Amino acid sequence: MFNRLYLVIVMLLFGVVMPLTGCRQSSTTTPTPEKLQIMVSIPPQKYFVERIGNGYVNVNVMVPPGAEPHTFEPKPEQLKALSRSQAYMRIRIEFESAWMDKIKGVNPKMLIVDTTQGIQRLPISPEFDQEGENLDPHIWLSPQLVKIQLRTITDALVKLDTKNQEVYQGNLERFVADIDNLDADMRKKLQGVKNRKFIVFHPGWGYFARDYELEMIPIQVGGQEPSAAELAALITKAKKENIKVIFVEPQFSKQAAATIAKEIGGEVLVIDPLSADWLNNLRQVSRTFVKVLSQGSVFYVYTMGKV
Repeated sequence: MFNRLYLVIVMLLFGVVMPLTGCRQSSTTTPTPEKLQIMVSIPPQKYFVERIGNGYVNVNVMVPPGAEPHTFEPKPEQLKALSRSQAYMRIRIEFESAWMDKIKGVNPKMLIVDTTQGIQRLPISPEFDQEGENLDPHIWLSPQLVKIQLRTITDALVKLDTKNQEVYQGNLERFVADIDNLDADMRKKLQGVKNRKFIVFHPGWGYFARDYELEMIPIQVGGQEPSAAELAALITKAKKENIKVIFVEPQFSKQAAATIAKEIGGEVLVIDPLSADWLNNLRQVSRTFVKVLSQGSVFYVYTMGKV
């Protein structure tokens, strides 16, 4: 006991700062590197950027979950986040066209990244675009097109943060491997499905259908909800085509879908093309498609919005 006390006194006299545990501890902590501030348009893009920039990015979404991208208007808090952003990842959905000049004006130094570059977008179905001028924006629903988007995102992050290039490239490779596994699984499950048709109110699944050799049949209805006459026609068609399942998207009213389902003795299921959990969501969507199509039924995908 005396020897230990003597040792402490000697250490204090000579200014030795070493804990009795024998382990040297630093009084300072390594500062956390500042994350890149990135703004995106829709939740699936948030997933993409976070997978590539894992740990090095903070991602804000302009159109939050549950909002309708066509009618969306940025809130003050989103414009504030935009003013601090180093990059905006655009995907050319409709609201961007109306707001892009204002978005640039809020933060002129911000890097604008067009994630559609390198992608040949399809014309929207002629039933919905009589002039043939609008291009289908739903490129995030095609695993093959997402891989192109990821390379653009990676290049942008590297441009903003060159020192972590290897990290971003490694994350890209792992994410692409996950997508390839998802794609192979989806193709395998759909391989034996004979009926490959589905009907949509709004043609949001065209790229998905092209990837997996499905046939998307769009139906033109006026306005945001079908009229009574249009609804009656849809019910008649549903009975004729033996439709038993109606998919609805959570951003839109389910009233018309529920009415049709009641008349045909069918059911309503929810699918979300704007889910933030992109990989698992698309896997679940494909399983649901396989389940319904394997029953030999055509189904409706009920959406009334622009995205």
